[in-house]
Amino acid sequence: MKRSRVNEIMAEAEAMIARHGFTLPPFAYWSPEAFRARTDAGRIRSARMGWDITDYGQGDFDRLGLFLFTLRNGRLDELQRGGGMAYAEKLLISRRDQISPMHTHALKVEDIINRGGATLAVQLYGSDPEGRFDEGAGGVVECDGIARRFGPGEVLRLAPGESVTLRPGDWHAFWGEAGDVLIGEVSTVNDDETDNIFRAPIGRFAEIEEDEAPLHLLVSDYAAWLG
Repeated sequence: MKRSRVNEIMAEAEAMIARHGFTLPPFAYWSPEAFRARTDAGRIRSARMGWDITDYGQGDFDRLGLFLFTLRNGRLDELQRGGGMAYAEKLLISRRDQISPMHTHALKVEDIINRGGATLAVQLYGSDPEGRFDEGAGGVVECDGIARRFGPGEVLRLAPGESVTLRPGDWHAFWGEAGDVLIGEVSTVNDDETDNIFRAPIGRFAEIEEDEAPLHLLVSDYAAWLG
Protein backbone atom coordinates (compact mmCIF):
# COMPACT_ATOMS: atom_id res chain seq x y z
CA MET A 1 0.00 0.00 0.00
CA LYS A 2 1.16 3.53 -0.65
CA ARG A 3 1.67 5.67 2.44
CA SER A 4 -0.56 8.31 0.89
CA ARG A 5 -3.42 5.78 0.79
CA VAL A 6 -2.77 4.81 4.41
CA ASN A 7 -2.98 8.49 5.38
CA GLU A 8 -6.29 8.83 3.52
CA ILE A 9 -7.73 5.78 5.29
CA MET A 10 -6.70 7.19 8.67
CA ALA A 11 -8.50 10.47 7.97
CA GLU A 12 -11.61 8.66 6.72
CA ALA A 13 -11.60 6.39 9.79
CA GLU A 14 -11.27 9.33 12.20
CA ALA A 15 -14.31 10.94 10.59
CA MET A 16 -16.42 7.77 10.82
CA ILE A 17 -15.40 7.13 14.41
CA ALA A 18 -16.33 10.71 15.34
CA ARG A 19 -19.73 10.39 13.63
CA HIS A 20 -20.49 7.51 15.97
CA GLY A 21 -19.60 9.56 19.04
CA PHE A 22 -16.32 7.81 19.86
CA THR A 23 -13.05 9.63 20.62
CA LEU A 24 -9.67 7.96 20.21
CA PRO A 25 -7.06 8.27 23.00
CA PRO A 26 -4.49 11.10 22.90
CA PHE A 27 -1.66 8.95 21.53
CA ALA A 28 -3.71 8.37 18.37
CA TYR A 29 -2.98 11.94 17.29
CA TRP A 30 0.79 11.98 17.84
CA SER A 31 2.90 12.75 14.80
CA PRO A 32 5.85 10.40 14.16
CA GLU A 33 8.17 13.08 15.54
CA ALA A 34 6.11 13.52 18.69
CA PHE A 35 5.98 9.75 19.20
CA ARG A 36 9.75 9.47 18.80
CA ALA A 37 10.29 12.23 21.35
CA ARG A 38 8.19 10.56 24.05
CA THR A 39 10.22 8.86 26.77
CA ASP A 40 7.10 7.50 28.46
CA ALA A 41 5.58 5.60 25.51
CA GLY A 42 7.35 2.26 25.92
CA ARG A 43 4.19 0.48 26.98
CA ILE A 44 2.29 1.71 23.91
CA ARG A 45 5.10 0.47 21.68
CA SER A 46 5.62 -2.91 23.35
CA ALA A 47 1.87 -3.64 23.44
CA ARG A 48 1.54 -2.47 19.81
CA MET A 49 -1.29 -0.13 20.65
CA GLY A 50 -2.35 2.24 17.89
CA TRP A 51 -3.10 2.36 14.17
CA ASP A 52 -3.25 -0.80 12.08
CA ILE A 53 -4.32 -0.77 8.42
CA THR A 54 -3.88 -3.94 6.41
CA ASP A 55 -4.46 -5.28 2.93
CA TYR A 56 -3.13 -8.67 4.09
CA GLY A 57 -0.21 -8.22 1.70
CA GLN A 58 -2.47 -8.59 -1.34
CA GLY A 59 -2.45 -4.99 -2.61
CA ASP A 60 -6.23 -4.57 -2.88
CA PHE A 61 -7.42 -2.90 0.32
CA ASP A 62 -10.93 -2.10 -0.95
CA ARG A 63 -11.59 -5.78 -1.68
CA LEU A 64 -9.51 -7.50 1.01
CA GLY A 65 -8.59 -5.33 3.96
CA LEU A 66 -9.40 -3.97 7.40
CA PHE A 67 -8.89 -0.87 9.53
CA LEU A 68 -8.03 -1.46 13.19
CA PHE A 69 -7.00 0.66 16.16
CA THR A 70 -5.74 -1.12 19.28
CA LEU A 71 -6.96 0.93 22.25
CA ARG A 72 -5.43 -1.24 24.98
CA ASN A 73 -3.61 -4.55 25.20
CA GLY A 74 -2.60 -6.68 28.13
CA ARG A 75 0.38 -8.89 28.83
CA LEU A 76 0.71 -12.45 27.62
CA ASP A 77 2.63 -13.52 30.72
CA GLU A 78 -0.23 -12.27 32.93
CA LEU A 79 -2.77 -14.13 30.80
CA GLN A 80 -0.70 -17.30 31.07
CA ARG A 81 -0.52 -17.10 34.84
CA GLY A 82 -4.25 -16.36 35.10
CA GLY A 83 -4.21 -12.86 36.56
CA GLY A 84 -3.49 -9.23 35.80
CA MET A 85 -4.08 -7.35 32.57
CA ALA A 86 -5.31 -10.26 30.46
CA TYR A 87 -7.54 -8.31 28.07
CA ALA A 88 -7.44 -6.16 24.93
CA GLU A 89 -9.77 -3.79 23.11
CA LYS A 90 -9.87 -2.58 19.50
CA LEU A 91 -11.96 -0.51 17.13
CA LEU A 92 -12.32 -1.84 13.60
CA ILE A 93 -13.94 -0.58 10.43
CA SER A 94 -15.16 -3.08 7.87
CA ARG A 95 -16.19 -1.38 4.67
CA ARG A 96 -19.02 -2.41 2.40
CA ASP A 97 -18.18 -5.82 0.85
CA GLN A 98 -14.57 -5.53 2.10
CA ILE A 99 -13.50 -8.99 3.23
CA SER A 100 -11.49 -9.75 6.35
CA PRO A 101 -10.43 -13.25 5.22
CA MET A 102 -11.18 -16.61 6.77
CA HIS A 103 -9.11 -17.19 9.91
CA THR A 104 -9.11 -18.35 13.49
CA HIS A 105 -6.88 -17.71 16.49
CA ALA A 106 -4.41 -19.88 18.35
CA LEU A 107 -5.20 -18.41 21.77
CA LYS A 108 -7.39 -15.32 21.58
CA VAL A 109 -11.08 -15.35 22.53
CA GLU A 110 -12.90 -12.30 21.18
CA ASP A 111 -16.24 -10.58 21.22
CA ILE A 112 -16.96 -8.93 17.87
CA ILE A 113 -19.55 -6.16 18.37
CA ASN A 114 -21.42 -4.13 15.79
CA ARG A 115 -21.00 -0.61 17.22
CA GLY A 116 -22.92 1.13 14.45
CA GLY A 117 -23.49 1.58 10.76
CA ALA A 118 -24.64 -1.21 8.46
CA THR A 119 -25.04 -4.94 9.07
CA LEU A 120 -21.91 -6.91 9.99
CA ALA A 121 -21.86 -10.22 8.11
CA VAL A 122 -19.78 -13.01 9.69
CA GLN A 123 -19.28 -16.29 7.84
CA LEU A 124 -18.55 -19.22 10.14
CA TYR A 125 -17.03 -22.69 9.88
CA GLY A 126 -16.00 -25.20 12.52
CA SER A 127 -12.80 -27.17 12.92
CA ASP A 128 -11.67 -30.78 12.64
CA PRO A 129 -10.48 -32.50 15.85
CA GLU A 130 -7.00 -30.95 15.38
CA GLY A 131 -8.43 -27.43 15.08
CA ARG A 132 -7.90 -27.17 11.32
CA PHE A 133 -10.41 -25.60 8.95
CA ASP A 134 -13.17 -28.05 8.07
CA GLU A 135 -15.50 -27.02 5.24
CA GLY A 136 -18.02 -29.60 6.43
CA ALA A 137 -18.10 -28.55 10.08
CA GLY A 138 -20.48 -26.26 11.89
CA GLY A 139 -20.49 -25.43 15.58
CA VAL A 140 -21.92 -23.24 18.30
CA VAL A 141 -21.16 -19.61 19.17
CA GLU A 142 -22.70 -17.22 21.65
CA CYS A 143 -24.52 -14.09 20.46
CA ASP A 144 -24.90 -11.68 23.36
CA GLY A 145 -24.81 -14.62 25.76
CA ILE A 146 -27.29 -16.80 23.82
CA ALA A 147 -26.00 -20.04 22.29
CA ARG A 148 -26.48 -20.17 18.53
CA ARG A 149 -25.74 -23.21 16.39
CA PHE A 150 -24.36 -22.59 12.90
CA GLY A 151 -23.94 -24.78 9.86
CA PRO A 152 -20.76 -24.89 7.76
CA GLY A 153 -20.40 -21.63 5.85
CA GLU A 154 -23.46 -20.03 7.45
CA VAL A 155 -23.46 -16.23 7.47
CA LEU A 156 -24.39 -14.62 10.77
CA ARG A 157 -25.76 -11.11 10.37
CA LEU A 158 -25.29 -8.71 13.28
CA ALA A 159 -27.28 -5.48 13.52
CA PRO A 160 -25.91 -2.50 15.47
CA GLY A 161 -25.65 -3.45 19.15
CA GLU A 162 -25.39 -7.19 18.48
CA SER A 163 -22.27 -9.30 19.02
CA VAL A 164 -20.75 -12.75 18.69
CA THR A 165 -18.16 -14.49 20.85
CA LEU A 166 -15.51 -16.37 18.88
CA ARG A 167 -13.11 -18.93 20.36
CA PRO A 168 -10.06 -20.69 18.93
CA GLY A 169 -11.34 -23.12 16.32
CA ASP A 170 -14.24 -20.87 15.28
CA TRP A 171 -13.18 -20.02 11.73
CA HIS A 172 -14.58 -16.70 10.56
CA ALA A 173 -14.50 -14.09 7.80
CA PHE A 174 -16.48 -10.84 7.91
CA TRP A 175 -17.50 -7.79 5.92
CA GLY A 176 -19.88 -4.85 5.94
CA GLU A 177 -23.16 -5.71 4.27
CA ALA A 178 -24.91 -2.84 2.44
CA GLY A 179 -22.57 -0.29 4.03
CA ASP A 180 -19.61 0.39 6.33
CA VAL A 181 -19.59 -0.94 9.90
CA LEU A 182 -17.85 0.34 13.05
CA ILE A 183 -16.85 -2.73 15.06
CA GLY A 184 -15.73 -3.17 18.64
CA GLU A 185 -13.45 -6.03 19.61
CA VAL A 186 -13.02 -7.04 23.25
CA SER A 187 -10.69 -10.00 23.74
CA THR A 188 -8.02 -11.72 25.70
CA VAL A 189 -4.47 -10.45 25.10
CA ASN A 190 -3.83 -9.82 21.43
CA ASP A 191 -0.67 -10.80 19.53
CA ASP A 192 -1.19 -10.17 15.82
CA GLU A 193 2.29 -11.40 14.92
CA THR A 194 1.71 -14.97 16.11
CA ASP A 195 -1.95 -15.60 16.96
CA ASN A 196 -3.69 -15.34 13.56
CA ILE A 197 -4.16 -18.54 11.56
CA PHE A 198 -5.40 -17.84 8.03
CA ARG A 199 -6.99 -20.43 5.79
CA ALA A 200 -5.18 -19.01 2.74
CA PRO A 201 -1.41 -18.36 2.76
CA ILE A 202 -1.56 -14.58 3.20
CA GLY A 203 0.21 -12.05 5.38
CA ARG A 204 -1.18 -10.12 8.33
CA PHE A 205 0.39 -6.72 7.63
CA ALA A 206 0.63 -4.45 4.59
CA GLU A 207 3.87 -3.63 2.81
CA ILE A 208 4.15 0.17 2.72
CA GLU A 209 5.47 2.17 -0.22
CA GLU A 210 6.77 5.49 1.13
CA ASP A 211 5.41 8.05 -1.33
CA GLU A 212 4.78 10.69 1.35
CA ALA A 213 5.38 11.28 5.06
CA PRO A 214 3.18 9.34 7.50
CA LEU A 215 0.35 11.17 9.23
CA HIS A 216 0.62 8.77 12.19
CA LEU A 217 2.68 5.63 12.65
CA LEU A 218 1.19 2.19 12.16
CA VAL A 219 1.97 -0.46 14.78
CA SER A 220 3.96 -2.22 12.03
CA ASP A 221 6.12 0.94 11.72
CA TYR A 222 7.29 1.00 15.31
CA ALA A 223 10.44 -1.10 14.94
CA ALA A 224 11.73 0.81 11.90
CA TRP A 225 10.69 4.33 12.92
CA LEU A 226 11.19 4.25 16.67
CA GLY A 227 14.10 1.85 17.01
